Amino acid sequence: MHAGFPRSVLIAVLGAVMASCAGFSAQKTGAMTGYGPNPTLPKPRPTLIPTVNIAEAKGWQKGGMPTPARGLMVNAFATGLDHPRWLHVLPNGDVLVAETNAPAKDDQGFSLRKVFMDLAMKRAGAATKSANRITLLRDTNGDGIADVRMTFAEGLNSPFGMTLSKGKLYVANTDALIAFPYSNGQTRVTTPPEKIVDLPAGDINHHWTKDVIASPDGRNLYVTVGSNSNVGENGMAAEKNRAAVLEVDRSTRRTRVFASGLRNPNGLSWNPETGELWVAVNERDEIGDDLVPDYMTSVRDGAFYGWPYSYFGQNIDERVKPQRPDLVARAVKPDYALGSHTASLGLTFSKGTSLGPAYGNGAFVGQHGSWNRSLFSGYKVIFVPFRDGKPSGPPKDVLAGFIGRDSKAMGRPVGVAIDRTGALLVADDVGNVIWRVRRASRRLAGGVGEQDRAS
Repeated sequence: MHAGFPRSVLIAVLGAVMASCAGFSAQKTGAMTGYGPNPTLPKPRPTLIPTVNIAEAKGWQKGGMPTPARGLMVNAFATGLDHPRWLHVLPNGDVLVAETNAPAKDDQGFSLRKVFMDLAMKRAGAATKSANRITLLRDTNGDGIADVRMTFAEGLNSPFGMTLSKGKLYVANTDALIAFPYSNGQTRVTTPPEKIVDLPAGDINHHWTKDVIASPDGRNLYVTVGSNSNVGENGMAAEKNRAAVLEVDRSTRRTRVFASGLRNPNGLSWNPETGELWVAVNERDEIGDDLVPDYMTSVRDGAFYGWPYSYFGQNIDERVKPQRPDLVARAVKPDYALGSHTASLGLTFSKGTSLGPAYGNGAFVGQHGSWNRSLFSGYKVIFVPFRDGKPSGPPKDVLAGFIGRDSKAMGRPVGVAIDRTGALLVADDVGNVIWRVRRASRRLAGGVGEQDRAS
């Protein structure tokens, strides 16, 4: 125990935290606030002790599944996985799943925030050892259920993002971007990985997940790297090449910061209408239930998006000292808010109208769910409609029902991807399932293991 922190105070604080968790457990998901291009931003309410309210991980009972939007149907594409977080669909329809978790860390000493985060992660079911594996799933008969499962790559280091470009599968480990040769239909890597570049990691590695996507021409790779803190409390030296999207030249391996001030960027996707790169970003904590909204935004070369000095444009975070008015003055306002503390991680644009005309132009977002909001937020998959290359209108729930009547989490959505048939795949790291969402048939057949909302 930290010698400078009285044991009696620690016990009192932890007791209060656990009591707050118990009290909040009966509360349901809060109203959908803080969404859109111009969200209402209340005054900040900084707290010494953060609110800790996370849905306790429970898992799905036999036959249980989330609830699709009207006109859609859901079934389990694959079950029994080990903390599946991220997805990539290969050209032949095979699906790669990153079974992964945070890397093991050495003891970093005592801090109240670390205590709260450890409590939250254990309650959320995220304190398990990383499988460090990519699994290949294949549906050979077209029934929407994977009937082939192969270990594609193992012995990785908290892998997350994956992208295929120019005959190589690139994987973003927590500490390096690596690559494997890939041939169409291949079910397992046959050579050791090639390290492309190191990625920021180190002793803190506060946000460990890294996504990767290739440019359409294959010249560059883009990698997300989250911050090493909430709002720079570990010093800005610890944030070098973090809170950013990095650009890696595929040929020379030269790496540069493409865009910065993005606290915890995750899902990357190309806007098919404009060709712009978009990203889903998790914003800062501990200044109130409704601050700061997570968001998705187009990513401009050289742009600065505010973190840690300001949020959602030029709204100054007074906690950060010293301030940087020069950076705040050029902070870019994000395109679309996704609700406060929703942990919006997965992002993919729709491809055609396989799910129906209502989902033909827009983006799907996997919201992992809040841990520090009095009422739950997120814990669902939403669709944000687009028009003329920009978000247009309020979001729609696509897949909900991840929290039960007992306020425990049967599942938590993370990565999202469109499969070769146009169905939506959703990685659920509490239920250990990959869900498949498709357009409902007119008949209410409701086959085994399906939930239908056709009417």
